[in-house]
Amino acid sequence: MSSGNAESTWRRRGRAIASAAAIVAVTLVAASCSTGGDDGRATPDAQRFSAPPTTASTKPEAVPAKIAEPPSVDPGWPRWGFTHTGVSANNVTQEFERSVSQALSPTPLLQNQHIMGFGALNPEPHPGDYYWEDLDSRMNLMRQSGGTPVITLCCAPDWMKGGPEGPTEESAWKEHLEDAPYPEHFDNFAKLSAAVADRYRDVKYFMVWNELKGFWKDHSKPADYKGYTELYNKVYDAVKKVRPDAKIGGPYIGFDTNREGGSELRGSWGVVNQNVLDAFDYWYKNKKGADFVVVDGASLTDAHEMLPDAFGALSKFSAVTSWLRKKTGDMPIWWSEWYFIPEDGTSWPMPKRLAVQAASMIEFARSGAATALYWNPQAKSGPCDGCMWDPQNGALLPTGKLVNDFARWFPAETKLQDVTSSDPAVRVLAQPRQLVMVNTTEKEVSATVDGKKVTLQPYEVKWSAR
Repeated sequence: MSSGNAESTWRRRGRAIASAAAIVAVTLVAASCSTGGDDGRATPDAQRFSAPPTTASTKPEAVPAKIAEPPSVDPGWPRWGFTHTGVSANNVTQEFERSVSQALSPTPLLQNQHIMGFGALNPEPHPGDYYWEDLDSRMNLMRQSGGTPVITLCCAPDWMKGGPEGPTEESAWKEHLEDAPYPEHFDNFAKLSAAVADRYRDVKYFMVWNELKGFWKDHSKPADYKGYTELYNKVYDAVKKVRPDAKIGGPYIGFDTNREGGSELRGSWGVVNQNVLDAFDYWYKNKKGADFVVVDGASLTDAHEMLPDAFGALSKFSAVTSWLRKKTGDMPIWWSEWYFIPEDGTSWPMPKRLAVQAASMIEFARSGAATALYWNPQAKSGPCDGCMWDPQNGALLPTGKLVNDFARWFPAETKLQDVTSSDPAVRVLAQPRQLVMVNTTEKEVSATVDGKKVTLQPYEVKWSAR
């Protein structure tokens, strides 16, 4: 997500620049967990999405949202997955790529790739002259690892946004990756998107653009949602023309949160920026069509506040999901990215990071989100906080194991069961054969969960058969 304040752009520009730098480096140097859970439906229940704002000292809710019946999705939909970024397994060696593929393959995951930036060079350096090598490489990785592929139709070649033809220069990666194509090139970007869809015919799911990049430079002011919607509609028509079977979603907008504000979507976690809701409403009313809705966001405010605390702030994910489902007549809701750690230099020990991440995924599952894609901050070497696999040997790291475990036991159509804990500090997600428990405190906790006595270490995430 982004805000008008350059210091609180929520990873976007810094991440884009870092990804572009990684791409340039790769170019110059030469490239550098089992079956899913049970089918069925969750029990429908009330959905919470609006509550009066509170202060940071307010006691957080003891439990996540009640179980909501999920919308219809494709059979076997994994729900969980990740986005490939500037560095992935295909940027090291063939042996390393095989190791990561083998580690990922036992559990099907959604895997997403942008067409330009975030690990891919300019796909159309000259009009009609396509460069597919990087996208081909990422798609091959997805196939080898058994992933369900997703493509994000972003970003645009330089000549579509005022730059020169030819391969993208390093300065352009740093300064212009996030620029939107000029209106006179919307048709050209739609044509490129159709070419992508036609080339990768095994890819069924496409997200259009990314966070209104270039259409919303100052988040204190309204976005150019009319411009984005015009681009979206042209892309939608072009892709559907060559691929009637393709499923397309938007608007991939960040649900920015502030401590205060006048919008209807609010809770103890803060208030969603009214500009977000206005942009979403316009797109939804004026789109040519959509097969799913795409949003992203952080549990924190744009000022890096965790309201009322790290775990209480996660209820934002349920609230936004429920609001969107009601607003759209229960369309599948995709979270293309989600964040839960302050990006102000804050560093959490791994147990706390995993506990907050697991608790956020519980929110997505219980509120009936169809999809949640983890932004994988992969590296080629050294420490890699939050990475899914080890940069040295390709083995799954704790974050990768967590995403895989959720994909194994809680795909979208899994029947959830309401299991309580005697201690509200322990959050629980359960299905008929398995449950996961999260200790949301820095102390050891003993509780009765599902009729059994359990003890969890500080911030422990524990899986248990039923």
